Amino acid sequence: MSKEKSEKRNPWFWVPSLYYAQGIPYVVVMTVAVIMYKRMGISNTDIALYTSWLYLPWVIKPLWSPVVDLLKTKRFWIISMQLIVGAGLAGVALTIPVPNFFQYTLAFFWLLAFSSATHDIAADGLYMLGLNQNQQAFFVGIRSTFYRFAMITGQGLLIILAGFFEVSTGLPPVDVVVKTSLNNAQHSVFVHPDSIQMQRDDALKILTQSTEIDIQVEKISKEKADSLIAFVKEWNLSHDFYQDENKPAQDNKTMVSEDKSWFSKSVTEPLEGFIKSAFGKEEKIKVVSNESGNLAIAYFYLSKKPKENVVVNFGSEGGDKSIGLVEGTRFVFTENNWQKPALAIFQIDSKLNEVTSASFQARAGNIPLAWTITFFVLAGLFLLFFVYHKFILPHPKSDVPAARTEGSSVFAEFFKTFALFFKKKHIGITIAFLLVYRLGESQLVKLASPFMLDSRELGGLGLTTGDVGIIYGTIGIIALTLGGILGGFLASKDGLKSWLWWMLIAINLPNVVYVYLSYAQPESFLLISLSVAVEQFGYGFGFTAYMLYMIFVSEGDHKTAHFAITTGFMALGMMIPGMISGWLQELIGYEHFFIWVVIATIPAFIITKYIPLDENFGKKES
Repeated sequence: MSKEKSEKRNPWFWVPSLYYAQGIPYVVVMTVAVIMYKRMGISNTDIALYTSWLYLPWVIKPLWSPVVDLLKTKRFWIISMQLIVGAGLAGVALTIPVPNFFQYTLAFFWLLAFSSATHDIAADGLYMLGLNQNQQAFFVGIRSTFYRFAMITGQGLLIILAGFFEVSTGLPPVDVVVKTSLNNAQHSVFVHPDSIQMQRDDALKILTQSTEIDIQVEKISKEKADSLIAFVKEWNLSHDFYQDENKPAQDNKTMVSEDKSWFSKSVTEPLEGFIKSAFGKEEKIKVVSNESGNLAIAYFYLSKKPKENVVVNFGSEGGDKSIGLVEGTRFVFTENNWQKPALAIFQIDSKLNEVTSASFQARAGNIPLAWTITFFVLAGLFLLFFVYHKFILPHPKSDVPAARTEGSSVFAEFFKTFALFFKKKHIGITIAFLLVYRLGESQLVKLASPFMLDSRELGGLGLTTGDVGIIYGTIGIIALTLGGILGGFLASKDGLKSWLWWMLIAINLPNVVYVYLSYAQPESFLLISLSVAVEQFGYGFGFTAYMLYMIFVSEGDHKTAHFAITTGFMALGMMIPGMISGWLQELIGYEHFFIWVVIATIPAFIITKYIPLDENFGKKES
């Protein structure tokens, strides 16, 4: 009796927790890593490139999915991989504080990615073996929702947690108000940084020469403006206030030019030049004739020598957008440069002719410590998953190593499994659908969080780490849950084919909200949250179709291995576009990049018209 109960365990006891556990390492590798690297100063190009390479284990997992199918049980693989994932998360936590953290954490993220991909194979196999077809259709919404719960945990709760530790372990913020004044008012003049009288204190603080800065409303020559901006940039670079990777590029410009390859000279540079000239972002501050808006400088320094590097992020907190931060959005104070001030420079629009103001804030936190604690929490969570699933997962009778033809080897069955998949009817159209269904999202997902975290001067929304976590962890999670459950319910009721086109529209059309956000740069936290909610609801509803279609394609012998092949194509469709997304965004800016994301959804609408699909697939039997 006990064995029979174990075989038929209620799906509500294990499907939600299994897919929540399946989603956590994926979102950590693909999304949490993006935000962590952004907060630690890695460029958008490097973030998108290297984290997109982490899709590779999901792309090639079909190569070892037959091994999971042929050796041991799915239950065994699930439990083992959860233990390894926990160890990998602890490895990331331990290597965040070290000097070459980027290389070391990437190595542990690779371990997480391979373990997670193997866990996916086994979990999807157990899902299909432990549930009948109607249960699969009904629970696909639950499964997708809890998988997305995991993604929201990564984008929401974990980021809120990291943001909390960033604030609580950091230095008090410094607010700066920049005001314009009329010609007859007293205004600040340029002071050379070496002349700044810097205060000292026993407590480590961020200090500034003045928390209120006046800019006289007048036009100055473009030559004078360019000269002052160049001075500020050179000062910050020469004193290592900017990221280390920026300075070599500046210093070695000539050397790099001499060592350029034929491909770089003949293909890459002309392509970049064409993209910048045809689709590049417009300058925020217009120049009238040879005149430019007036400027003012803010000076930041530390009150005492820091024991470890202090990263200061400086950006807009609201006010008149005619006052812009031209240079100085991020500084790194070290034991070598703390005795010198870091400079930020403001410029007003040359057409501005009235008294107005804007608010800015300098924030500093112990970012490595905050993320170290966050990853240790994740490691503990996976230890709990390991223990829970060891006792709660069912033991389906069919969960046995796949049978081999008498006398055949594992390798022969391996190739036979692949051959059977590619012999399916209309397989070319099916693969094309799997590759392009999420073409827009594959690029959007890499830059959505950097867009929200980047300062307004860089085209972003200037949100804090905690803000991003709250947006995805509150309204976003409600919208996503509703979308996923609704999608599963309707597909179970009427069949996938009845709702396929509506789901396709739902997953792609909401990308337009990012076009609006990038152009309007709204300051309303509620408006930003509602925009993300629209996108999340559409994703939850639309992804149901994608998951069900992968199940439909995998029907027949070797379900587990064939489903793994479909997810491999899904990962390939996310990996390749994602790799170039950061490079493209830095060339054309956020505004035009999000327009491109919307254009990239068109192929999905074309290919969906031709895919094979059973009229009654997923529909509840009467």
